[in-house]
Amino acid sequence: MFRLFFRLLRWSVLIVALMTGVAVWYAFQPLRQSAPVLDVEVPRGASMREVARLVAEQGIEVQPLYLAWLARLSGRSQKIQAGSYQIQEGATPWQLVELLSSGSTTYADVALIEGHNFRRMRSVLDANPDLKHDTLGRSDAEVMAQLGLSGQDPEGLFFPDTYFVSRGVSDLEVLRRAHAQMKKVLAAEWERRAPGLPLKSLQEALILASVIEKETGVEADRDEIASVFINRLRIGMPLQSDPTVIYGMGAAFDGNLTRRDLQTDTPHNTYTRRGLPPTPIAMPGRAAIHAALHPAKTDFLYFVARGDGSSHFSRSLDEHNRAVARYQKGRG
Repeated sequence: MFRLFFRLLRWSVLIVALMTGVAVWYAFQPLRQSAPVLDVEVPRGASMREVARLVAEQGIEVQPLYLAWLARLSGRSQKIQAGSYQIQEGATPWQLVELLSSGSTTYADVALIEGHNFRRMRSVLDANPDLKHDTLGRSDAEVMAQLGLSGQDPEGLFFPDTYFVSRGVSDLEVLRRAHAQMKKVLAAEWERRAPGLPLKSLQEALILASVIEKETGVEADRDEIASVFINRLRIGMPLQSDPTVIYGMGAAFDGNLTRRDLQTDTPHNTYTRRGLPPTPIAMPGRAAIHAALHPAKTDFLYFVARGDGSSHFSRSLDEHNRAVARYQKGRG
């Protein structure tokens, strides 16, 4: 009985050792792939299993489960870094794991952030060391001319996202891609818009989305904020949005919005002027665009910040005034 047990144990150890040896041997064998050089883009937050699947889907003949196992065995599973990688023909599974955990990307990532205006977006591009700065020192009008968009106001025309580009590429290429993506997203959302909205064009939808983007403190409030502005547009009531006033003030804004500021007319002051401002005031993300074109169905006409990022919504001025007294009492 014991002799049989030890014999089986010995064979089990031999089999495990043999399988481990084969696995280690395979880790250093060149892999076949569908092209001499393949690009693999690893998104932020991807697990090693997801990355292994992406590698296989790009045409590299490796078993995803094996690649994930190898990364975990080597202690590199949690070190995989986002970015774009070039895989050369003949790479081994071990070399893939090393490359994906090294951060040695062939591409730079450029993050354009929701809610940033064009001036702030340009400062982000100017500060990126991986880009060629063809727009540096040029006016907004000159930049738009470089993009073939002469005469167009740049605000809001570029989609906020993380763009992976080759190191050394022109910042104009980032802007071209961001502009193309905004057109694509806006057109798709406009095509599926809710019926009966008081918006006549994609540009009006973009303007409203930018206001919603700047007014949203927490995601859960976004659709209700959109409904307030849509309801006001329907009845001709001024939008009375503080971010539009701040945008219209430009460099004159010192961080403190006063009653006098609200009463000082500019083209973007939605307290002194009815309807939408003449241009967007920031880059809206997809969620804000969707909210502008699919607002919640409410009869809210007012909202006020609670102080924790969220908003309180009201149907009447009396209700709103009580909410203001409750949430903003004692504020200057």
